[in-house]
Amino acid sequence: MSAVLGAAWALLSAAFLSALLLQRCAPARPPGGGFGVVFGIFQDLIRYGKTKRGRGQRPAWLRLLQVPKRWFAHFYVVSVLWNGFLLIWLFRAEFLGESLPSWIQPMHRALGRDSQSEGTDSERFSALLVLLLLWLHSCRRLAECLWTSVFSSGVIHVVQYCFGIVYYLAVGSTVLCQVPANVRNGKELSVQISWYHVVGVMVYIWASLHQHRCLVILANLRKSKSGKVISLSHSVPFGDWFERVSCPHYFAELLIYVSMAITFGFHNVTWWCVVMYVLFNQALAAVLCHEFYQKNFSSYPKHRKALIPFIF
Repeated sequence: MSAVLGAAWALLSAAFLSALLLQRCAPARPPGGGFGVVFGIFQDLIRYGKTKRGRGQRPAWLRLLQVPKRWFAHFYVVSVLWNGFLLIWLFRAEFLGESLPSWIQPMHRALGRDSQSEGTDSERFSALLVLLLLWLHSCRRLAECLWTSVFSSGVIHVVQYCFGIVYYLAVGSTVLCQVPANVRNGKELSVQISWYHVVGVMVYIWASLHQHRCLVILANLRKSKSGKVISLSHSVPFGDWFERVSCPHYFAELLIYVSMAITFGFHNVTWWCVVMYVLFNQALAAVLCHEFYQKNFSSYPKHRKALIPFIF
């Protein structure tokens, strides 16, 4: 593993865990004075869309630092382009013996595995397969943002927007750095499919199908039977994994990253740090959504958890 990358993702995981714990301990009413300003900024940074406070309750200067939630699609545009680029170059390096672009090589040497270790063919194939899965995931999510989801006038903080762009650049680069730095040694990759590749892909497909179904359910709440958008208000979703949790699409996102950890063969510590980040990031968003549903719908099912069925 790369100690630098692992430490960076672990630190990011800790930051979101801290934000989650702070939110769980947050007072029902915002404090006054200087603490009130800090509290407001904190809430503005962790909330987006329907969970963000009403425009009239937030200072004007905070409202200037927001962009439409529908700009989520930009994240996946960046991911499709960047991770597609990395996928092509990794494929060319592994099968055609070509070198990675010169401007990528310093990053790969600094953050990648020890150049003295070539890695097994199975490990090298795992990285290529995970990068392919990540790219396919981004393609699907971009298509859903463009043609499935129905976005309201919800907003996200500009810091969240910039963070999302950087995240999708970083996560693909992390996969690339799981192959040895001397991947350009001209030795052609011999594909060796292991049992964990099969299991990982099966879990990936299963989680992706459920995520798509849940996003369709959310979109249909705002559409007529003919598919025409008739409302932008929020309603209580039912069906599929919504019967167990408030945010099954977030749970599916977590499972997708777990499936990639399985595809890596379970032992990739760096990627498990990425999974921990996704867990705490999605848990924070799920808790806020869960609280929104409970607050705004008196008949909201009490047995539903926020993110993980029967647990959390």
